[in-house]
Amino acid sequence: MHFFILGGTGFIGRYLIRHLLDAGHRITALVRSGSGLSLSHPSLSLVEGDPTRPGPWQERVQEAETVINLVGAPVSVRWTEKAKQSIMDTRVQSTRMVVQAMQNRTPGTLICANAIGFFGDRGNEILDDHDSYGVGFLAEVTRKWQEEAEKAGDFGHRVVITRFPLVLGSSGGALKEMLPIFKLGLGGRIGPGTQWFSWVHIQDLARAILFTAEHDTIRGPVNMCAPNPVTNKDFTRSLAATLKRPAILPVPSAAVRLVAGEAADLVLSSLRCRPRVLANNAFTFTFLDLDQALKDLLRPGR
Repeated sequence: MHFFILGGTGFIGRYLIRHLLDAGHRITALVRSGSGLSLSHPSLSLVEGDPTRPGPWQERVQEAETVINLVGAPVSVRWTEKAKQSIMDTRVQSTRMVVQAMQNRTPGTLICANAIGFFGDRGNEILDDHDSYGVGFLAEVTRKWQEEAEKAGDFGHRVVITRFPLVLGSSGGALKEMLPIFKLGLGGRIGPGTQWFSWVHIQDLARAILFTAEHDTIRGPVNMCAPNPVTNKDFTRSLAATLKRPAILPVPSAAVRLVAGEAADLVLSSLRCRPRVLANNAFTFTFLDLDQALKDLLRPGR
């Protein structure tokens, strides 16, 4: 299969590109000038351009059977008005440009990244792929992002909305940021610790994305999370145990709000999601529980 990937230079994108190449697929990746994607492979070609603006890169979209959009400014920053605008615009505008490029071509597939922040803060509620959106900034961003991607369906394309949870990987993402603190024995639960964390090992995420590309009966939203979410308290306990370090310094919700402002929603919201669509289509996760995933990611030499 030939993929066109936007956002391939990030933590998830780099891993996904390697996974697809290892599986024997061809990739055209859109990169900004000086992006630093140094991977060399006979089945990988790079095209320069800005995914949020029209350009010659849009013509290359015509060549691929499946388009994957992973573009989005980081959300793990303080949400100033400028940052919020960038978080929204990079996601919505890049998707708009992709859909524009897909208008006049034979039907294909658009796989557009999204996030479980779509659901807002839902406490103990178990959330399936097609449950309604919630409230808050992230819910607004992901809803508008999804609506933009779904416009590709008007031109006959299959659209898959991949809702990402906390993605665990050894080379980036939230886990890499947590490790220095936990290795010093300074980790601890955040807020009450009862809020649910949905998560996925990056290997399973890449496998699930490819799975949705290969199964043309899958359409619409897909929760890309492992089937066993954990509470923040249990996540903290598991990470500390894997590192053989204590985790006895809790961070009160008020302190998180003081430091992070509105972005504290990233760690204080409770999202208990399950991958109903993937399960119904017989996708099998390699890493079903958190202890297993962390032991793999933190093993010596990883």
